[in-house]
Amino acid sequence: MRKGEQTRREIIRKAAPIFNQKGYDGAALSDLMRATGLEKGGIYRHFSSKEALAAEAFDYAWRETFDSRIRDLDSISNTVGRLKQFIANFVERRGVIPGGCPLLNTAIDTDDGNSVLRARARKALRGWRSYLISMIRAGIKARQIRPRIDPKKLATLIIGSLEGAIMLCRLERSEEPLRAVQAHLNNYLDTVVGVPSK
Repeated sequence: MRKGEQTRREIIRKAAPIFNQKGYDGAALSDLMRATGLEKGGIYRHFSSKEALAAEAFDYAWRETFDSRIRDLDSISNTVGRLKQFIANFVERRGVIPGGCPLLNTAIDTDDGNSVLRARARKALRGWRSYLISMIRAGIKARQIRPRIDPKKLATLIIGSLEGAIMLCRLERSEEPLRAVQAHLNNYLDTVVGVPSK
């Protein structure tokens, strides 16, 4: 890897937690300079604007977060078990990028403003939902998930429940909402979604 590309990746890696914790408007150039050890010109030599850096920092933060959520899923043969492991990974591996879920943070941060970051967050959400839908469809085909289950609705239920629980945890400064949602989703997967074993 060329030195310029390595520097660029390091800037993205070091900028990701800043944008994730402070948001686009709250992330000052001085914060980025301090984290990267570069002057303004050193940063802008690699990125055309703060927005371009923020977009790539989001992509990096989301990729790292999503990879941690799907870790170990391939080793589980049953789809319901994979979904439960996905939920457990979401609950247990939240600190991958400081500041919490990059998707939730960016969606809230850009709701009325930055169209570039909003588009990146929407793309990430579509990818996450598609991943779960594909897993659920495979489970239906393998007769591990009941055929009447709507994959898109179940994926939306899982995502909405987990992200909503994160918001409650942050406001209440308690893990209880997330643990309650995990228990509820696991029970729902076992009793409503999964095909009963004979």
